[in-house]
Amino acid sequence: MINFAIVGMGHIAKKHVEAIEQAAEANLYAICDTDPVRMQDAGDEVKKYTDLGQMLEENPEIHVVNICVPSGLHAKLTKIVAEHKRHIIVEKPMALKLEDAQSMLKDAEINGVKLAIVHPNRFRPAVQAMKAKMDAGSFGTLSHANATVRWNRNQDYYDQAAWRGTKEFDGGVLMNQAIHDLDLLLWLIGPVESVQAMTATRLRKIETEDVAAAVVQFKSGAIGLIEAATTVFPKNLEESLAIFGETGSAKISGSTANFIETWDFEDTTEEDSKAIAEKVKEDPFEKPGHQCIIEDMIEAINEDRAPIVNGEDGLAPVKLILAILESAETGKKVVLQ
Repeated sequence: MINFAIVGMGHIAKKHVEAIEQAAEANLYAICDTDPVRMQDAGDEVKKYTDLGQMLEENPEIHVVNICVPSGLHAKLTKIVAEHKRHIIVEKPMALKLEDAQSMLKDAEINGVKLAIVHPNRFRPAVQAMKAKMDAGSFGTLSHANATVRWNRNQDYYDQAAWRGTKEFDGGVLMNQAIHDLDLLLWLIGPVESVQAMTATRLRKIETEDVAAAVVQFKSGAIGLIEAATTVFPKNLEESLAIFGETGSAKISGSTANFIETWDFEDTTEEDSKAIAEKVKEDPFEKPGHQCIIEDMIEAINEDRAPIVNGEDGLAPVKLILAILESAETGKKVVLQ
């Protein structure tokens, strides 16, 4: 049995609690939050702390700490957990600054602990099917790809907490909403060479962008188009991921990207394509992505391997987003290092 602790008992922590409860070899051992009120719904069997260091020092039984605090605090807390020699799961985005993300990688490496980043969309059945086609070479030479996030996050959403929509602690639509789709683009297609972008804060009273558009060139030569917004009225309209190649075209879509809309491949019959789409439609989620992350960390510990979504994976979309923001600010094309 692997004992987990959660630090930061806000909205996203609920998914971590559920994931730990559902994972067969996981046990929620302790929770931590600076506000005791946010911990009051937890059962009596779970230890509660308002200080992370104290929790770790008093409970050597804790194996993994899930960090669910505002994004700008991820690096600081990762350092504390790593120095106490515990494995770490960090909510997305990994960090808001490149130097913070790099320090997190270094802290985990120096202290010999495993670092996983929560990008649960990789585990969706439709995405897994697209990844299998990519790995099989079914797309052939890639032409281009589209990642689209047309969602609504109204002003009430941002007003729920003072840190939301801030540059220091939260980030904008790219870091918060579109980062999952950018992670998928990089996972499926590979690294980006350059980016040209525009962003704006059009409707929400926040420090960061609420709408963004970018054109990227992958190192493979393929072109990528990114559109992300939290300004769509009155509710989430679409999240989609489309990839087009010489011998294959595929699009995953829906209000969240869970369903196969297009599935045309030279090596796949029309009948088989329809069967795959129907299978995904019957159960578009299967096991929740957060549960997959929890179970993978348990396996990574038992097998002494890196997590499937490791720190380097978490760093990649952060670097891309920072390049998009730089391009938008300077009006120039940015080449990624």
